[in-house]
Amino acid sequence: MEKDKYFFVIKQQYMARIQEERFSILEDVKTVNIGNDMAVTLSIGIGMNGESYCQNYDYARTSIDMALGRGGDQAVVKDGEKILYYGGKAQQMEKTTRVKARVKAHALRELMESKDRLLIMGHRLSDIDSFGAAVGIYRIAASMNKKANIVVNEVTSSVRPMMERFTGSGEYPEDMFLKGHQAAELADAGTMLVVVDVNRPSITDEPSLLQLVKTVVVLDHHRTSSEIINHAVLSYVEPYASSACEMVAEVLQYIADGIKVRPAEADAMYAGIVIDTQNFTNQTGVRTFEAAAFLRRNGADITRVRKLFRENMKDYQAKAEAVRAAEVYMDAFAISQCPAEGLESPTIIGAQAANELLEIRGIKASVVLTEYNGTVYFSARSIDEVNVQVMMEKLGGGGHRTIAGAQMEGVSIEEAKERLKAVIGQMLEEGEVS
Repeated sequence: MEKDKYFFVIKQQYMARIQEERFSILEDVKTVNIGNDMAVTLSIGIGMNGESYCQNYDYARTSIDMALGRGGDQAVVKDGEKILYYGGKAQQMEKTTRVKARVKAHALRELMESKDRLLIMGHRLSDIDSFGAAVGIYRIAASMNKKANIVVNEVTSSVRPMMERFTGSGEYPEDMFLKGHQAAELADAGTMLVVVDVNRPSITDEPSLLQLVKTVVVLDHHRTSSEIINHAVLSYVEPYASSACEMVAEVLQYIADGIKVRPAEADAMYAGIVIDTQNFTNQTGVRTFEAAAFLRRNGADITRVRKLFRENMKDYQAKAEAVRAAEVYMDAFAISQCPAEGLESPTIIGAQAANELLEIRGIKASVVLTEYNGTVYFSARSIDEVNVQVMMEKLGGGGHRTIAGAQMEGVSIEEAKERLKAVIGQMLEEGEVS
């Protein structure tokens, strides 16, 4: 159809065999060597069991969009209402051209010019990446003389020290940060909602705002799942970006000339990149360093950021306990649980413990479970051999190839561990662990 797009029609009877082989063609095509430096990868979208050929075609279009949105090198099958994923093991290649960033920045600017107020929202229990990206969008709105508010329902311990630089300085308006219900009262026809660092409606900080505001923009770096914000006027989802802060830093450079980022804002965005890349070691591309350099030029202070991230003794001991109590399952998976008593944000400590466990030789993936407010939270991490996104999706969650999570309600830690082990067993059987 185009130079890199092909359209195939196959008989239904062949699908069973292809699925049984788990789309082995995805791996076979990587062996193609005709002097190319990069391995060839395929993205396949299949639609089946619709009511007509046209509907099957629509399903196939949806599937290919999802395969590309999740980072390519995979097959997505939409079988009626069911969606099945295969492959997706290769690390994504970073695109070096910034055309898309520039186009999206101009589109965002045009949308903002026609609105009076911006509401900016991240995900529930926002982390520093979500917070930093929101602050970056706030700066864009302020430079265009638009009223902007950031929606934060619950302030986590990781975000509080950074947030206090904005609330206690006197440089920023009192209502810069609002609770969800306060923001809902402000929503009207002249309002625009910018969602950062999340593309699943159910885990946004205030899902009701998505219904109240007609103009919604999504900026995110997580791979898309079957649940997405589907009525967004502008969607900028780049799974190979290291963090939402990196994307916002690029948009800031293109949206208008001479936007002056203040040091506190630069710190917040720089901190978001540092945390999401684990000190520039995870999913870091050329553009990540360029975004960091831009923020550094605008006054981000590395020492100040490092000091903000120091932990209190209780949190550090809980993290150490999670590492100490880890069990190694199947010789390659570190599984542990993080104590939650007396901790302000136990889920964040659990995620940090999962990162620490990856430093152990021979560990392909680590999963730390944390029980908090009647919900069991999973934090899964890997370096390259295991796609933890696929693992967590089987438990109802999602994320990236190397960083993912899930939540389960109404189960004990032990039951959750058993389910996790069953999923790991299934992935090993199906050859999804390299």
